[in-house]
Amino acid sequence: MDDVSRHAGPDVTGPSAAATVRARLAADRADTLARTAALGREFDGIVAANALVAIDDEHDPEGGSTAFERAHVAALIKRGREHLEELDRALERLEQGEYGRCEDCGGTIPPERLEIRPAATTCVHCAGSEHRRPSST
Repeated sequence: MDDVSRHAGPDVTGPSAAATVRARLAADRADTLARTAALGREFDGIVAANALVAIDDEHDPEGGSTAFERAHVAALIKRGREHLEELDRALERLEQGEYGRCEDCGGTIPPERLEIRPAATTCVHCAGSEHRRPSST
C-alpha cells in the first residue's frame, strides 16, 4: 500500500457519500438522545420513589440496591452525553474533510469500523491499548 492511499480517508467527499455518513451520524444522535431522555426519566422516577420512603441505605435491605440502581442509571446518562459529544465532533470532522482519518497516525479508518462506530477517531491499529498515546490525565 502506498503512502498516499494509507493516509487518504474513506471517500466521503462526494455529496452522496457525505450525505450517507451525515444521515448515519444523525440517526445515531437521535437514538442516543432518545435513550438518554428515557434514562433521565428513569433516574427521576428512582429519585422520586426514594423520596417517598424514609431510606437508610445502611440498614435498609433495599437501600443498597436502590443506590446502585441510581448510580448505574446516572453512569449510563453520562455515557450517553459523552457519545453525543463524540457524534458532534464526528459531524465537525465530516464538514472539515477529516472524517475517516485516524487522529493518531493519520491513516485511514476502515469503512467497516466506521459502519459499526461512526464516531471512531482512530484506526483499528491505533485503537489497540498498546498503540494508544499515553493519557494526559
